[in-house]
Amino acid sequence: MNDNCIFCKIANGIIPSATVYEDDDFRAILDIAPAHKGHVIILPKEHADNLFALPEDIAAKVFPVAKKVAAAVKKTTGCDGINILQNNGTAAGQSVFHLHVHVVPRYEGDGILPVWPHEEYAEGEASVLAAEISENL
Repeated sequence: MNDNCIFCKIANGIIPSATVYEDDDFRAILDIAPAHKGHVIILPKEHADNLFALPEDIAAKVFPVAKKVAAAVKKTTGCDGINILQNNGTAAGQSVFHLHVHVVPRYEGDGILPVWPHEEYAEGEASVLAAEISENL
């Protein structure tokens, strides 16, 4: 736990929250500034600034928790869909540097997330980039 991290304090029960789920590794809470009512944030109890710092064993557990929480949010809210979001770095929209996963209920036509622009690959560019990414795995 990082004593200077607000999400560590929430995840470990030092700061109260509207908790919807808890196990040994995670606490899932209602977001205090939700995109829609029922918007949940999943917080690992162990501090990691982002996905790249998250231990493999905790990373392996986060999506099963997200699936469980998403099913409960959908059943409770009657939403049309769910976004599972996780941002890494300020360029990606991360504002609190403790890894967290958003479970956001969505409704047809709610307009929350804009459609991102679509780029095109030049002839042969995709295969070169795919090979470079593969080499870095």
